[in-house]
Amino acid sequence: MKLNTIKLKNIVLPLSAAFLLTTASACISDLEREPITDVTSANIYKDFSNYKNILAKLYGGFAMGGQISGDGDQPDSDINGINGGFSQYTRLLYNLNVVTTDEAVIGWNDGNLHTLHKMTWDSSNEFIAAMYYRIYTEIAFCNEFLRNVTDEKLTENNITGDNLAQAKLMRAEARFLRAQSYTHAIDMFGNVPFVDETYLPGSVNPPQRIDRKSLFNFIESELVAVAAELKDPKTNEYGRADKAAAWSLLAKLYLNAEVYTGTQRNTDCITYCNKVIAAGYSLKPKYDELFLADNNLNNPEQIFSVNFDGINTQTNGGTTFLVHAAIGGDMKAVEFGVNGGWSGLRTTKAFVGLFPSNGSDKRGRFFTAGQNLEINDLGSFTDGYAFIKYKNIKSNGAAGAHNNWVEADIPLYRLADIYLMYAEAVLRGGGGGSQATAVGYVNQLRERAYGNTSGNVTSINLNFILDERARELSWETTRRSDLVRFNRYTTADYLWPWKGNVKDGKAVESYRNLFPIPNKDIIANPNLIQNPGY
Repeated sequence: MKLNTIKLKNIVLPLSAAFLLTTASACISDLEREPITDVTSANIYKDFSNYKNILAKLYGGFAMGGQISGDGDQPDSDINGINGGFSQYTRLLYNLNVVTTDEAVIGWNDGNLHTLHKMTWDSSNEFIAAMYYRIYTEIAFCNEFLRNVTDEKLTENNITGDNLAQAKLMRAEARFLRAQSYTHAIDMFGNVPFVDETYLPGSVNPPQRIDRKSLFNFIESELVAVAAELKDPKTNEYGRADKAAAWSLLAKLYLNAEVYTGTQRNTDCITYCNKVIAAGYSLKPKYDELFLADNNLNNPEQIFSVNFDGINTQTNGGTTFLVHAAIGGDMKAVEFGVNGGWSGLRTTKAFVGLFPSNGSDKRGRFFTAGQNLEINDLGSFTDGYAFIKYKNIKSNGAAGAHNNWVEADIPLYRLADIYLMYAEAVLRGGGGGSQATAVGYVNQLRERAYGNTSGNVTSINLNFILDERARELSWETTRRSDLVRFNRYTTADYLWPWKGNVKDGKAVESYRNLFPIPNKDIIANPNLIQNPGY
């Protein structure tokens, strides 16, 4: 039996392929899930001591791509047809939401990876398919847990007292994690298959297609419900969801509501931003320390993150990918706490141009020695400035626990994003906030970025907020949805190098605001309809 562990920072939990992965796929014929084990849930859920281990797999689905160190190929990868490291959840989020924008290019020619930045992908793209399958694998994990922790099941299994209260809390966390994956589905794929815990694995009927508006309503109702059941902000174990995580995801959902449903929900966005802000979070004084190996410590800004520790989460995705892949050329890997670079990720001159050229904004951490600003060859690492985001170095200068596997956590929601969502929602006409307060929040971010008040502003507009989001949240997987929301992703209103596979950039087809449903799913499930254009 191969064992792995997922560390929720303060707790280390064993993940056994034969013990934990008892869930089958959300839908047998159309989701590329590996058969995992013959162990049934009947005995596992009778013993409450197993519950936390199973919950760890739900969180671990965002951190690890498989069941062994380095994620592995089949049978160790959680999804079929692609290496577990290539298909790790946050690595795929990055590739689809950052590499397809002005924030990054990647120099590798693996499969159809090169089509992502060029925006020439089609419905056979294996990386898009892997993201889709990764989302639904996570949903399947959550559904299996949820169908075994209903009130009836808990009574049947004699789960009582404090164990019962803990089980119900875990149930709320599982619903949050499922809603989070469905948010990724609605954002990237639109109208998708829908399965909840009532859908039984092995059903002869394939899942029904849910339209984007109905899925929005489901996600909203789930998050509102679990927000009342999760622990209060900052009272759960680090790495586990609490009320503020649900409020943050609701705020993000409402900010994008017009894209998903055709109706703005900016007042609701402000309402939930205010809830998070009132919960007592504050900005971490030094911006770069948000992305170091010990960013789990003394970090009052972090609301919810995907966690890595270098020993128990050894993945080729996560921050291991983000550190190694961004090192090449004249860069010295030891200065990043790792044993080498992969010469892949750089950024574009359009993104560089969002920062003052004098380097006063410290968020623009570009490595320029030996690098060309112009990208003439996407495959050459020295074409395009390198960009420094994460390091496997601690705030005291010490290296991380391992010189290959990076232990910096990836923030999914942090206070800076909440401040910027608040400001944008105010500018879009939402009630319950003020422009003066919004300017104040923005200036807090800029004072940290500049080290003084020289970058402060007296007024803001939507174009400024779009650029400020790029400066503050670079490489944090927000850029694609931001550009879509501002109608800049596919149009000629904003161009960057090699957009549309043209050196200076060009507009692309509007249907690329969504990714295609994988061909295999369309063939397997007659209820699905391919997104327009594919």
